[in-house]
Amino acid sequence: MTLIWSILAFLVAITILVGIHEAGHFFVARRFGIKVRRFSIGFGRPLLRWRGKAPDYTEYVIAAIPLGGYVQMIDGREGDLTTEEQERSLNSRPLKQRAAVILAGPAANFLFAILIYWAVAVIGTEQQRPIIDQPPEGTPAAEAGLERGQEILSIAGREAPTWQRSVMIILDVGFRHEALPILVRTEDGREQTYYLNLAAEPKLRDTVDVLGTIGLYMYLPTLDTLLGHVPDEGPAGEAGLRPGDRILTVAGEPVETWRELTRELEPRAGETVEIGYERDGASGTLAVTLGAIQRGDQEVGRLGVSPQIPEGYRERVIREVKHGPLEGFVVGLERTWETTTLTLKMIARIVVGEASLQNIGGPVTIGEFAGETAAIGLTAFLFFLALISVTLGVVNLLPIPVLDGGHLLYLGYEALSGRPPSNQALLIGQRVGIVMIIAIMSLALYNDFARILG
Repeated sequence: MTLIWSILAFLVAITILVGIHEAGHFFVARRFGIKVRRFSIGFGRPLLRWRGKAPDYTEYVIAAIPLGGYVQMIDGREGDLTTEEQERSLNSRPLKQRAAVILAGPAANFLFAILIYWAVAVIGTEQQRPIIDQPPEGTPAAEAGLERGQEILSIAGREAPTWQRSVMIILDVGFRHEALPILVRTEDGREQTYYLNLAAEPKLRDTVDVLGTIGLYMYLPTLDTLLGHVPDEGPAGEAGLRPGDRILTVAGEPVETWRELTRELEPRAGETVEIGYERDGASGTLAVTLGAIQRGDQEVGRLGVSPQIPEGYRERVIREVKHGPLEGFVVGLERTWETTTLTLKMIARIVVGEASLQNIGGPVTIGEFAGETAAIGLTAFLFFLALISVTLGVVNLLPIPVLDGGHLLYLGYEALSGRPPSNQALLIGQRVGIVMIIAIMSLALYNDFARILG
């Protein structure tokens, strides 16, 4: 069921985002009078098709491979074109109009992200306050002196009112800082600045779990081992544990707090262990095959459960974030700009070797995140759509032939030289672009399956 949910969420997300991107090209092309032959979401064999009205009779297609799309406009170099079709071809339009048509796709993705961030800002969301748990020994956070229960106020002088905001700032400032300032409020109300030495952590370049490698984890209260949520499909649910059960032992070792329970489970990823529990005053044991999740550069065991949350905890760790319509629009612009620059920086870091190639994810990773965010709720799924929409806009602007950025590169050459590239140059560029796209997609798929298979 989880797999089916992820696939459905992925299809919904990719259809929306590709549709918006291609709609940008389509509507600007139509605005300039350019004739569009086909508007396709996806590639390959059409699953669904219909034709528009006269005079263009544009064919609208939803195709079998949902990994992109295209808008096919009349090319003036085609044979057997009527005089009217020649006049309505893309090539016949001035350079500025052709550039506008090309830019309209990525622009539509950026505009969509702005609208999502604006809508979420106005509706309001509940977000995790940036309160940290005890950093593991040997991590930059522990070396800096950060302690459990401290709340982050700012990072490098930038306000960090939520955990999500803290993540974005740390990813944005980079990993070369020898003294990254973090202002925190301690549990007794004092404000104090600590300095993270990120340059001293060599694993940062090769990890996808940046915060975990730094040693920053979200705060968890001291909880007992009473189970709250137990999914039927998780390791615990499949073994027979139920909400309200209290875990007493793991592999014969007694556990009294959730932290002790986690400490006993983490080294046993994939193992079958004996779990002692109490239910309605009676004790019992079950053999549970633990699941595994990636944390930094190692796998850790998981039971697939969450604890019962005590009273007052929510008020301690949750902050409501809500803005007025005008302020929300400014927030939408800021978040879209921030996500765009962060995406560009991450691409640049990968190119120069400062970030791992493992950060390149493919359709499997996107599908997993789509399913997870959709399961969490509408707000999380909308944030996911905004992030992928910005990523789609940025990637399409890269100067790779066959992408929008490659077409803009050709227009730049035409603007400087006074003539378009030759057909031979276009053919070579197309082949190079296809090889580059195949290489990137192959790497992304390799990362997807390498992560799944460990």
